[in-house]
Amino acid sequence: MEYPAGGIPRTRTLVERMIGAAMLDPSVYEEVEADRNATGQAAAVVAIVAVCGAIGSIGHGGSGIVGSLVGAFIGWLLWAGLTYIIGTKVFGGTADMGEMLRTLGFAQSPGVLGILGIIPFVGGLVRFALFFWTLVAAVIAIRQALDFDTGKAVLTALLAGAVVFVVVLGIMAFFAMMFGAAVAVGSMAG
Repeated sequence: MEYPAGGIPRTRTLVERMIGAAMLDPSVYEEVEADRNATGQAAAVVAIVAVCGAIGSIGHGGSGIVGSLVGAFIGWLLWAGLTYIIGTKVFGGTADMGEMLRTLGFAQSPGVLGILGIIPFVGGLVRFALFFWTLVAAVIAIRQALDFDTGKAVLTALLAGAVVFVVVLGIMAFFAMMFGAAVAVGSMAG
């Protein structure tokens, strides 16, 4: 929290928090970790990033859009849950599920630039860069939420992230298959 001249703490707005999280400011992650009312804001960040990612993936067809939206929320919940379990049970961190949801939700803030994925030839590079930027933000979020060192945060992020990556890819493949099957059935009926 910021303390203006009057000494009364001022909570940052959603946009200020998103910018701070994207700029990798640990104080933002500490703020949202402590603010139990910020879980809705974290969900809003995930939704905003999902919409930006969906717009950026328009060139990939309808399955890319649906997969992006569904995958974002399932991925967020799964990653927060796995991070919580790995971080607290394996590495001895201290956090609750709400803290993990809030900090990892805001760690997705760089993903708003996923909208640039719509630009031909640049989109793939943007998505690649955003993956690593978001991973670094997640490490900071995990470190701040679980109150342990960066090494443990990196291991926690990689272990949980690997599982989430496989699950989200599976979800996206499922939607691609379902969308493809629906198109095939529609063309046979038409």
